[in-house]
Amino acid sequence: MKLIKGRVWIFDDNVDTDQILPGYAMAEDFSTLSRYAMAGSKIPDFPKLVQQGDIIVAGKNFGCGSSREQAPVALKEATVSLVIASSFARIFRRNAINIGLPVMLADIRDCVSQGDVIEVDIEQGTICLGGQTLAGKALSNNILMTIKAGGLINRVRQELQLKNIN
Repeated sequence: MKLIKGRVWIFDDNVDTDQILPGYAMAEDFSTLSRYAMAGSKIPDFPKLVQQGDIIVAGKNFGCGSSREQAPVALKEATVSLVIASSFARIFRRNAINIGLPVMLADIRDCVSQGDVIEVDIEQGTICLGGQTLAGKALSNNILMTIKAGGLINRVRQELQLKNIN
């Protein structure tokens, strides 16, 4: 898998799904969720400021709160390429992987600044910032296969087609 390179957006601990995607946006079509990504957070203008490939770096318990599947969809639709956090709420992490949004465990929030550009190798678990290499947790082979397929549904479709050919 190629390296993920992007500009850093820093968020605190306990960023809940109401901050990631406010409740008032829940009825929106998936294709318009990007307009509301992180709108309930400390950076309410995030949807207007985010650029393709940007990376969210947060502290502990990112994605806590409700189990709304739309929260990681909003980030992916906003063209966030990766979320790095010290820890994730289990359901958010699984939902992100299932839609093909990479999420990586790494405690780097205090090592980066807003707007830094980092290069991340999710297969190796390394984060490069300038000449410095920071350590994260590499994604498992199973998760990498799901991410590479673009999400769990795409992965299952691919595997079923392969089985039908043989």
